Amino acid sequence: MIRGFTLVDSAEGTSPYGGDRMHATTDAVKTGTSTIGITFDGGVVVGADHRATMGHFIANKSVKKLFQISNSIALTTAGLVGHAQSLSRTLAAELKLYELKEGNAMTVKGAATLTANILVGRPHYVQLLIVGVDSSGSSVYSIDSAGGSIPDVYCATGSGSPYMYGVLEDQFREGMDEKSALKVAAKALLASAQRDAASGNGMDLAVITPENGFQQLSVEQVDELLSSL
Repeated sequence: MIRGFTLVDSAEGTSPYGGDRMHATTDAVKTGTSTIGITFDGGVVVGADHRATMGHFIANKSVKKLFQISNSIALTTAGLVGHAQSLSRTLAAELKLYELKEGNAMTVKGAATLTANILVGRPHYVQLLIVGVDSSGSSVYSIDSAGGSIPDVYCATGSGSPYMYGVLEDQFREGMDEKSALKVAAKALLASAQRDAASGNGMDLAVITPENGFQQLSVEQVDELLSSL
């Protein structure tokens, strides 16, 4: 399972820059990242931290790991930055094309299946969450680098996931409301930032509901939420 969100440097090998790219990539993969998806009564909460690492070096403190790929579906990414960004662009384009051709939005399960099929055809060094709402309700799908897709009521990925699962298994409740789900997500991401050296530097949080679609919290709203914990 891919647990990190990393940048890549070159290594010795056969590329024109002094390295076999795949070998360089695998050598450069280090752990990092915390992402989370939680269903609640009427929607989903999704979040991610901001830190990217290169070994023991914090390479970036404001990396985007939470992407809106349609009005009612979001993607979180752990793994190589280039693969994650490429996938987010591809998925956003595919979901928009589907909506234009079919006249209706793709379901969350459909988006998860599409993502899994892309990864089967061309493996990426990533672990993903596809989360959203549709006519069947709220959904969270965990998708590994080989294209395995598993639905659940909540999921955490990345090197901080063991710390987040401790919070989730203690505080998640079926049918919880939006405010409670946001607090659980924030507590989980905060726990990973405090215990996992490769996670932290703040967090992004968003809520997806059938009525309002994807709504990302502002920095001020996140700060207010954290101060209420």
